[in-house]
Amino acid sequence: MPHEIERKFLVINEAWRTAVTRTAPMCQGYLASDPSCSIRVRVSGQEAYLNIKSATLGVARYEFEYPIPVDEAHTLLSLFCHGRSLDKVRHYVPNGPDLWEIDVFEGPNHGLIVAEIELASVDQAFERPSWVGAEVSHDTRYYNVCLIDHPYSRWDSTEVNRRV
Repeated sequence: MPHEIERKFLVINEAWRTAVTRTAPMCQGYLASDPSCSIRVRVSGQEAYLNIKSATLGVARYEFEYPIPVDEAHTLLSLFCHGRSLDKVRHYVPNGPDLWEIDVFEGPNHGLIVAEIELASVDQAFERPSWVGAEVSHDTRYYNVCLIDHPYSRWDSTEVNRRV
């Protein structure tokens, strides 16, 4: 079964920007979410995907992702997401042998910048760049599906400053 092992961190400075090799604007909307999984559609440039992800807390989750036609993805977003979408720009940043994905959120989540790294195993070692801050992998507030209903712009100062 497809597994995603991903760790998520806050970004603490702009040093990563000089190492960006590719940038992709993204819109992703949630068709459904419940305590067991979320089903989303994502458009990134000329690519689109349907994604089903288990709602497990932590760094390892089941994830199924399938390419779909971009025009169908836009139709899904407009017909079924009913405002349950978010926009972000993803920047790809190599660091040693690893590839980091830096998500700069827009709209109601403006101001939030999160770095993610996908790993082959839960205990895989990796080099932590100087621009990586607190780990938020186990904090559901930073899950995209949660940012839909409780966007970063609505967090009060105690939530913004609280760290895992």
